[in-house]
Amino acid sequence: MSEFEQKIVSEVTADFKKRQELRRPIELNWRLNMNFVIGNQFAQISPKGDIEDGGKQYFWQQREVYNHIAPIVETRLAKLSRVKARATVRPATSDDEDVASALLTTHLLDAVCKENNFSALLSVANAWSEITGSAFFKVLWDSDRGRALDAEGVVREGDVSISLCPPFEIFPEDLAVTAIERQPSIIHAKVLTTAEVKRIWGKQLKGGDVNVFSFDNAQVAGGLGYTATLPKIVSEKKEDSVTVIEKYELPTAEFPAGRLIIVAEDELLYYGDLPYVNGDDGSRTYPFVRQVCIENLTNFFGTSVVERIIPVQRAYNAVKNRKHEYMNRLALGVLAVEDGSVDTDSLEEEGLPPGKVLVYRQGSAPPVMMNTGQVPVEFAREEEKLLNEFVMISGVSEVTTYSQVPSNIASGVAISLLLEQDDTRISLTADSLRECVKQMSKQIIRLYRQYAKVPRLKRITGENGDVEIAAFSSGNLGSEDIVFDTINDIEDTLSARRAMVYDLLKLGLFSDEDGKMDSGTKAKLFEILGFGNWESGRDSDDVHRKKALKENIELERGDVTPDVYDDHALHIEEHVKLCVSSKCTRDREFRDRVARHIASHNELMNLGGGVEQLERQFMEDGANE
Repeated sequence: MSEFEQKIVSEVTADFKKRQELRRPIELNWRLNMNFVIGNQFAQISPKGDIEDGGKQYFWQQREVYNHIAPIVETRLAKLSRVKARATVRPATSDDEDVASALLTTHLLDAVCKENNFSALLSVANAWSEITGSAFFKVLWDSDRGRALDAEGVVREGDVSISLCPPFEIFPEDLAVTAIERQPSIIHAKVLTTAEVKRIWGKQLKGGDVNVFSFDNAQVAGGLGYTATLPKIVSEKKEDSVTVIEKYELPTAEFPAGRLIIVAEDELLYYGDLPYVNGDDGSRTYPFVRQVCIENLTNFFGTSVVERIIPVQRAYNAVKNRKHEYMNRLALGVLAVEDGSVDTDSLEEEGLPPGKVLVYRQGSAPPVMMNTGQVPVEFAREEEKLLNEFVMISGVSEVTTYSQVPSNIASGVAISLLLEQDDTRISLTADSLRECVKQMSKQIIRLYRQYAKVPRLKRITGENGDVEIAAFSSGNLGSEDIVFDTINDIEDTLSARRAMVYDLLKLGLFSDEDGKMDSGTKAKLFEILGFGNWESGRDSDDVHRKKALKENIELERGDVTPDVYDDHALHIEEHVKLCVSSKCTRDREFRDRVARHIASHNELMNLGGGVEQLERQFMEDGANE
């Protein structure tokens, strides 16, 4: 290794260790959140900088866990799963070419998400975001994916790869900068086996034991006379592995294309420019997209709801356990014994079972049960207050967490208001999820623009569920205006959507002046009501319109002859739209071709057209034969 390479490796390694130390307090909070979610709720951050448990102070101490954090997180995840992660692309203009390009790009995004199993990745990302506050997606171009270009399958055309990065793997340069695009540099550190490093970069490293997080059980709970185990997050060693450090640097005056440096075990695996033109206005930036639970204005990483609930959960566990200890005293009793009057060892082991013969010293006072009183009512009051604090801090009410209506609420309007408040609180997280999918979709489009220079094929799914093979290249992907088809998917439930559609139908807003509804409107209504696109499969008008749009694109290259079975009126309508567009106005030859094509449709329509003309043509062909 040259002197320059040694310098680069030492700089990156030192920078990584520095960022590890700066991020350690945040990482400890993440680990504490994870412990509380899985049930290890007696964990705490020790002065040594680790997650530890203090243990029982007395053998009779009650240390049970009454986990309210887990159902709150599960409820929030269930609500987030209703957010549609499907992005659509809006055409730049109303020209047929731009409309076709936007439709193709939308289908391409759907295909990429399906190939990368994005719905499963998003579910895991939501879990990371809810527990730690942040999750990251990494959008790369994988040259080992796509169709094979040779007989052996070694050379492939490449395709987009989407992976999930837990927040433990991301190390920003400045923790105070919240926007990912304004970070001067970002380090992505991950643990790989030496075999994986050999396969990806072709270098054989020595490897060793690397610390990773795992689950284990610990006997830290229980009560008087019994013990219980709780799962906890522990550190374990992964054998024959190395920590791969990828450092991404934004473009600067010294490095106009930015830098990507990959280091592992004092070896330089890669050094070069940022590989992807995936930023705005053709710039190079990070291949990462950030998703947060709640935005933190002072930190790069988001804030988790779990972090806010931990003090309430600790107090709730303490109240419940102290209450049960008091009840143990009521049930078992507390004996007052005069010194030397009885065999205390036997009394401690056996207690006072029914029928026991208690022998005590003559002349001394017999043992008596002390009056422990009743369970103070303050325990119940404090327990109720803490349950209300769970709702207030998490934003998840009893209706959604426990699937039951509070006993003091009987009004349907009040229940609807509770559900609406829950949806309002979680809408901030849903907005972050949508923005994450939006930015990721833009990066996918830009990667195809960069690498799909030659025509390539992609399997896409049409509106009716039909699987098609689409041919495209970077020139077909012209629009980047990413939108979502719904505003708020959490509030817009299926039942609410159906009720709204039924009300609009009663008002007659979907019908024309004669009170009739066309087939296209029916198809859209079936889709909104959640019954699938039934009518669209039989909608011949839609098929003819799509054929006319394809003819518009083909007319740019030359004349197109209409078919006798075309719906000429619909075709003429679509071709006239093309005639009055700016594209035809600029190109007189193109406009003349479209005009001749319209004239052919008019001629066929005047001759009878449609099925009658088709039957006459078949009869003439048969007579000639």
